[in-house]
Amino acid sequence: MAEQVTIRPATTAADLAAVRSLCWDYRDYLLSMQGVSEEVTDAFRPASKYEALMENLPILHARPKGIIMLATDPAGTPIACGMSHPLDGQTSEIKRVFVADAARGQNVAHQLCTSLIAQAHKDGFSRVVLDTHRLLHAAQRLYEKLGFSRRGPYQPMPDNVLPELVFFEKHLAPAIAPK
Repeated sequence: MAEQVTIRPATTAADLAAVRSLCWDYRDYLLSMQGVSEEVTDAFRPASKYEALMENLPILHARPKGIIMLATDPAGTPIACGMSHPLDGQTSEIKRVFVADAARGQNVAHQLCTSLIAQAHKDGFSRVVLDTHRLLHAAQRLYEKLGFSRRGPYQPMPDNVLPELVFFEKHLAPAIAPK
């Protein structure tokens, strides 16, 4: 399936509705995982706060320095999403990378993350950061395969959730200016 996946910016109302649906699936996935505490999920994604976040996605991840990406299968069915936004002038943060259950293990997350990293580079960022839950081992292996290194927290985090998260960063080569 991975060769036939289309990854593109989510720009239409239908695209954004699909991304929001995938993001809710991501939240549900985390809540269903054994060992992922509800306290941690609710610290970052309480339902009321998450609902407001979903409404503001197009603002929080707006171009020209942020982006929301949607992956679809050959039939056009949404199967994955991911997004980025600037933390500062040099740092892009990748958020909410999620692949639907039916598409897992087919290289979709790799393609999605590669697209987000390439966009950050094109947008002039010199590094990309992200975090993931300590129990999401496949995600950690993916980030390491993509050249990310483990690091400490890159922004303030509540003390009670720090042991549950793993933080990563990837330095990007300087963009070559056109001649």
